[in-house]
Order: sequence, then structure tokens, then C-alpha cells
Amino acid sequence: MRQPLIVGLGRSGAGLHLQALHTARTRSPAVWTGPVVAVDPRPDASAPAPGRVTVTRSLEEARPLLSPAATVVHVCTPPTARLGLLAELAAQGYRDIVVEKPLAADAGELAAVERLRSRHGLRITVVAHWQASELARRLRAVTASGELGRLLRIDVAQHKPRFARSLRPDDGHPTAFDVEVPHSLGLVLELAGPAETTGARLTDLRAGETVRPRMGSALLELRHTGGVRTRIVSDLTAPVRERNVTLTFRHGTAVGHFAPSDADDHVQLAVGDRREVFRDDALAAFMLRTYNRYAATAHDDPSWDAGFALHAGAVRLLDAAKRHCAEASAAGGTREEAVRAL
Repeated sequence: MRQPLIVGLGRSGAGLHLQALHTARTRSPAVWTGPVVAVDPRPDASAPAPGRVTVTRSLEEARPLLSPAATVVHVCTPPTARLGLLAELAAQGYRDIVVEKPLAADAGELAAVERLRSRHGLRITVVAHWQASELARRLRAVTASGELGRLLRIDVAQHKPRFARSLRPDDGHPTAFDVEVPHSLGLVLELAGPAETTGARLTDLRAGETVRPRMGSALLELRHTGGVRTRIVSDLTAPVRERNVTLTFRHGTAVGHFAPSDADDHVQLAVGDRREVFRDDALAAFMLRTYNRYAATAHDDPSWDAGFALHAGAVRLLDAAKRHCAEASAAGGTREEAVRAL
């Protein structure tokens, strides 16, 4: 059995990971043991569920409450505040680490994470609940069955209004590529294989006279080695929430609608004229699967390398997209031009 340590009690740690851990435990009571320990240095950070989590202000304060060898650490800090934390965790003997997406903010930080992983034998799992979902399993099944012919194209829409969080000075997300896009990027790489970035655009977020550069919308275009094309669009200024994946095959389409928020765990799948609605608590399923893997899978099992490699590839694709946008801006283009393209 493993004991959870959550680092960061923001939206991700308190609002998502903690709840998903308890849901997973109701399904499998032996999956982890408590109490949950949390680390958050902010003076106003408090236990989101009194009696279910012990809040500390530093890793040193948390250390007497944990055994690193039996702990799964949940790194729920923004991507720009991650590398130093991972180094500190490794130095204190923690080896099993769940990291919020994306794995790293850019290719340089990814290389540093890869060195830490190799030097300390870290088993890093990136949060990938879309991939752990029942909806994703059914999309993979439709693709593998060949019932609609060969997969030709993937289109993803990930829209939600994110003004309040994006305008906070401590948001920690450099661009719109770092917010929603990583959820789907791992899934499309699973469905269609390795890819290269062929196009990318960013726009600014505007609220009245306030502007947050590069946090409005993101467009990412990919060409997979097997010939499939992917287009991912994420608008963080949209008036409504939308999360869907459309798979276009030679003889039809499959459309998966992921839950737009944690307020409702129902999803939908339309394949041709067939439409299904079913419950799919993907994050709880991800936690259950992850904890079982840490308990049962050997440290030298090649599946750890394969999972890490997929998410490292996603970081490299996003890094290429960011560099593409920076080069276009330096050459005299404007981010506002992307609005028309999107």
C-alpha cells in the first residue's frame, strides 16, 4: 500500500487529486493508506477536507509523517515551478511521483527532468486521465477494429473560459499550450503514433484593458508518421466549455465528448448513427490504475520508460510549437492574425 503526499493545494491538488484519490479508495479500499499529507507553503492554505488531509508547510515538516519508499508524491504545482521541486523530492528519497501535465515547461527543463529520472531511478507518471478513461478505451477500440476503415484525421476542441486564473500573477502557465492541450496530446499520440509539429498559433487573452500575452487561444497541427493529420484547438476565452475529439476514418467518423468539468462525469460517444451516454470518472480511474502500478510493477519494467517517453514526446511537440510562434512573432507576424485562422 502507498501513502499519498500532495504538493500544492490549488485547484489541481485540492480540487481534483484529493477528490479522485478518495473516489478511487471507495472502489478499492486497499489502494492507499492514510492520512493524506499535503505540502503548501502559502499562509492561507488549509485542509480542504478536515480530518482527511494533514497540511504541512514544507517537505521537511512533512517528512516525519511519511516513508519515502511507500509514498506516492503528487506534484500539483504549475509547470514553471516544477524542476526544483522534483530535485528536492529526489534528494529526500522519494521515487514514485505523479506529475501534473505537462511534464515540463520546455525542452530544456525536460532534459533536466530526464537526468533526474535517470540519476535517482524515479518512476514518474504524468497525469493522463483522458487516456485512462473508458471513452478513450472505446475510441481506441473503434480505431483498432477497422470497422470504419483507416484513420485519416483527428480534430480536437478544448474550449473553456479561463479569465480569472489566467490573469493571476501566480498562474504559472506560460502559454495556452500548457493548459488544456496536454490532455489531448497524449491521447492523439496513442491513437495515431509519433508526430511532428507542422503548424502552431497563439493569441493573447484580453479582458477589458488587461492583456495576458499568449494565453488566449492555441492551435497545434501535427503530422503523424503513419500519415494521420491532427488539429488541436484550445480557446481559453470561449464563452462555453467544450472538450471533444473527432476521429475521421475512410468510411465514417467517431466523436467523443469528454466531461467538460468535474461537475458531471457523464460522457458521450457517437459512432456513425450510434450514440452512447455513460459515466466515466476518468481521473479516479487514472489514480486507481497508477497506484496499482506502483504497488505491483517492478522498477525495471520497460513500461515505465514507454509511458515517460510518450509524455516527453508531447513536451517536445509543444516546445516546437512555442518556438514556431516565437519565430513568427519575431519575423513581424502578430498573434491577432491567429484569431482568423482559428
